[in-house]
Amino acid sequence: MSGDASEVQLRVIHGFYICGDHKILLTHTDILDRASQSVTPVADYLRDLGYKAEFRREMSLFGVLGISFCAIGILTGMSSAFQTGLFSGGPVGLFWGWNICSFFMFLIALSLAEICSTYPTMGGLYFWVCKMKPDMPILGFFTGWLYSVAMVFTGASGNLSVALYLASMAEVGQGRTLTRVEITAIAWAMNIFSGIINTIGTKAIGQMSTFNVWWTLGGTFVMAITLLVKAPVKNSPDFVFTNFQNFTGWEFRGFVMLLGFLQAVYTLEGCETAAQVAEEAVRAEILAPLAVIGSIAGSWLIGLAYMLALLFAVQNIASVQATTFTIPISQLFYDAVGPQLAQLCLVVVLLAQVMAAITNFTASSRLFYALARDDAFPLKKQFMTLNRFQAPYWGVWTSVLIGCIISCAYIGSAVAFNAILSSAAISVMLSYLQPILIRVFWSDSIQDFGPFCLGKWSWAVNFASFSFCVFICILFVLPTAYPVNVLNMNYAIVAVGGLMVIITINWFWWGRHSFKGPVKTFTFK
Repeated sequence: MSGDASEVQLRVIHGFYICGDHKILLTHTDILDRASQSVTPVADYLRDLGYKAEFRREMSLFGVLGISFCAIGILTGMSSAFQTGLFSGGPVGLFWGWNICSFFMFLIALSLAEICSTYPTMGGLYFWVCKMKPDMPILGFFTGWLYSVAMVFTGASGNLSVALYLASMAEVGQGRTLTRVEITAIAWAMNIFSGIINTIGTKAIGQMSTFNVWWTLGGTFVMAITLLVKAPVKNSPDFVFTNFQNFTGWEFRGFVMLLGFLQAVYTLEGCETAAQVAEEAVRAEILAPLAVIGSIAGSWLIGLAYMLALLFAVQNIASVQATTFTIPISQLFYDAVGPQLAQLCLVVVLLAQVMAAITNFTASSRLFYALARDDAFPLKKQFMTLNRFQAPYWGVWTSVLIGCIISCAYIGSAVAFNAILSSAAISVMLSYLQPILIRVFWSDSIQDFGPFCLGKWSWAVNFASFSFCVFICILFVLPTAYPVNVLNMNYAIVAVGGLMVIITINWFWWGRHSFKGPVKTFTFK
């Protein structure tokens, strides 16, 4: 190996710096310091991938990490879906489901981080698939469109959730029940607000995401202490770690426990969002994969602390199941700490939900930009236009428009709206599946790895991640209640199937003629 710093090959495997036969344990600071000395500058990475730098690099590690934390939304995801696990397995199902799913989601994060470090560019999952399997552009096209729609749907879901939390606060504090039209109107306002914040640009989003990291940590601490101190009755460890509950109607205990996995997976999706702002981050080939992994590891621990506080404080599971509040966890808060402190808990979750929804539109607008740049999306010139705040505003306001349209479905049928949201969760897992599948069956798809490399563990980690993705995608479309009827049927398979049909038609009608893979915007002379 040459002694020239520009030729030094840096590899980081589980916190170790590997150089020749030497193996030195590094801290996070060491990794960043060595990266700054020996890794090709990010601008060169981008040029090597064929792209000209268009965005100012203003995001720090906390900004990029915060983006993934926002997208995961540990407080919001667990609060919104907590009842799913509570009614499908109870405390024992929640505890083991959370830890098992967190472990496998961490493996998925490792798989994605390795690819992200090699290709630190906007487009994330979509771009990785295109680069690793350039002879099959249809895979990249499907991944890009599927993931873009999933991000828009998830953002719309988040903004509706803000409206639902406000509705619950009105119920808890004033005894007033909002109509579906009022809730939808609030969701519209939140969609527009998300658009305005995203239009301001990179610096504002980075500052917000950094704030979200501290809000999540502080909010979890405050809520956990409040629940454990004020709950009139604290449950025993035996109840928290062994009690089984089943409100699903299914008799097979193992299947009921598996249904509880859905709450954990739904909560933990979003770690890959850091890749969507890679072109806006300094040292993206280091910071983006660190953010992907760190957001899952942090969410695992924070979520576990929050979940245990909820389980020790829950007063009556049947009361939560029979609640008339718009968000079921409001009943848990109300029973445990009373109406005033229940509203405090809802405010903490509400603000976290606002930031999570904003981040989803950040991701979708960058995806639209990346797809348009590569001729995989119409109106290329418009969707690649940046305003003076460095925001791809066409993508931002397209996300807002679609979000507002989807929100209207809630007026007519909550079942239909939930089917759309379920399709978003499945679409994210299907999007994870594409690059990981390529790494499993075409292990030579990456020749030159980035600074983060799994080394000899790469194939095993990718195979475990691939297997879990397939398992969860199947589990997501199974009926969650028995007997199955029109109201409790899982319509996710219908929504996902419809989405796949639309993308397929789009490919044969338009995509296969215009999209051939990533388009270079920079060439070396």
